[in-house]
Amino acid sequence: MKKTILLMAVCLCFIGKASAQWVVSDPGNLAQGIINTTKQIVQTSTTAKNTLDGFMEAQKIFQQGKKYYDALKAVHDVVKGGVKVGKSIELVAEISEIYVRNFQNMLADPNFTPDELSAISFGYAKLMSESSDVLQDLKNVVNITGMSLTDAERLAIIDNAYRSLLNYRNLVNYYTRKNISVSYLRAKKKNDTDRVLALYGSADERYW
Repeated sequence: MKKTILLMAVCLCFIGKASAQWVVSDPGNLAQGIINTTKQIVQTSTTAKNTLDGFMEAQKIFQQGKKYYDALKAVHDVVKGGVKVGKSIELVAEISEIYVRNFQNMLADPNFTPDELSAISFGYAKLMSESSDVLQDLKNVVNITGMSLTDAERLAIIDNAYRSLLNYRNLVNYYTRKNISVSYLRAKKKNDTDRVLALYGSADERYW
């Protein structure tokens, strides 16, 4: 959250005309689509009556919004001179994908209680929400016109946002690994680790 606030403060200081513009297949709309999808997933995950219903709806929203992720992969020149903007958008999409893919397995994991699953879902939602806020700030800076903004200033803001989103992606991976490790340790006590390995993938596939 501190990084998000810091980014917003920097944006206010340097608000102005960005020499880079969204190009090719309107990546600005793709970014906004990903932001909106992530926000909807967060809202659904935190307000649903129970974890399973909430996740099923979140999964549905993710699949509907996947058109933005798929379209983004086909856009090579997202922002002229700003490759990290495209990478930043991809990071937010990846965060949502990590949640959907892994939490689905956690729902089928007998080593977690319903209350624990609700807490895990809330943790994912918090990280997704903050990452989408950073992307929204970045999108606004890139699109702003008015006062001048030098290339150096613009690239500094982009770089700061990219580092922040990369950190959030890494946090989501770490959060996933830690939660799965809890299941693994519980399964180990029951001599049932094979089920956990089968559920979350092999050593080369899993995040932990």
